[in-house]
Amino acid sequence: MTIDVARLRAGTPGTDRVLHLNHAGSSLMAAATLQAIEAQLRREAEGGSMEAGGAVAAQVEQARADIATLLGADPDEIAFTGGVSDGWGRAFAALRLRPGDKVLVGRTEWGGNLACLERAGLVVEAVPADEHGQISLEALARKLDGQVRLVALTWAPANGGLIQPAAAVGRLVRAAGVPYFIDAAQVVGQMPVDVREVGCDVLAAPARKHLRGPRGVGLLYVRRDFADRLDPAFVDTHSAPIGPDGAVLRAGARRLESAESAPALRLGLGVAVRQALDLGLDRIRATIVQRADGLRARLAAVPGVRLQDLGVERSGLVAFTLDGRSGAEVQATLATQGINLGFNGRAYTPLDMDARGLTEVLRASVSYLTTEAELDRFVAALTALGA
Repeated sequence: MTIDVARLRAGTPGTDRVLHLNHAGSSLMAAATLQAIEAQLRREAEGGSMEAGGAVAAQVEQARADIATLLGADPDEIAFTGGVSDGWGRAFAALRLRPGDKVLVGRTEWGGNLACLERAGLVVEAVPADEHGQISLEALARKLDGQVRLVALTWAPANGGLIQPAAAVGRLVRAAGVPYFIDAAQVVGQMPVDVREVGCDVLAAPARKHLRGPRGVGLLYVRRDFADRLDPAFVDTHSAPIGPDGAVLRAGARRLESAESAPALRLGLGVAVRQALDLGLDRIRATIVQRADGLRARLAAVPGVRLQDLGVERSGLVAFTLDGRSGAEVQATLATQGINLGFNGRAYTPLDMDARGLTEVLRASVSYLTTEAELDRFVAALTALGA
């Protein structure tokens, strides 16, 4: 069965206002998601935020259960966070690595994660890429030498359509007994995810990208048997309630949650997750692949456009440069025509950008909401800009 794109666009207020090709940055929320958020904010305004939060506690827990279903996990392995960087950073800090410890990363690791590792004084080694630009499994196997304390992988990078072989990496890392963290910011919501198959200990993702949820909330998976190894950098009455014997960390992923939460955003995330589950991640993935492949084919025919995607399997993020034009200039010009386009500099993926001699890339990221007519309009505008 195919996705009824017309119906979904009719239920998404932004689709008739803008040609949105920045779903990898932040997608367009459905009206139902917006309504869930607004309804909770009104309950807080009219009856008090604490009381309103208590009234929807069961709905928030249902959202947690739906997230677990989305990832192939159990509800006690899911924590709500403020976003992917917040979740990844909380888990990393709780791992309590020491200065000088060795960490392996893929060449396309997210710059924010690299910053965390650098400031902790760790020895960070990038695993070489293979001929396709993805992490070399042979090189990774050689580097897992007994001194490694963490392997971190950004599953799909911010600067191109590459999808890393996360499950194959997981098999090697699990055999070596090393913690395995995945940044799945560009993956969750656009393709099926099974954390058991991937073999990761921690996986973080935001709501705002392909899940089409609100900004400021995210999800964190922590494998049940791994959670006890995490000692949070800070706790509160939710993550470590004080009992007769003192403060005791919660079991499972919730030891990384905060007492200060936004139920409205969590409810919005829950609606977005339920929509993804109802549509089916296989169907979502097939639709996005079709749109992204069509966009790459169109762009390849535009004079001056250089596609910058790597990998064997690719995501809905199409990276390119336009000869003679800066990314900021292209982005700003298209914005005046109602076209949203992403633009990344070196800081987001510094290891890969340096390795490929890139200083910036433009990002046209599609969704299952994207239509063929929109792709034609975008390419026509880009062609005119390069003329």
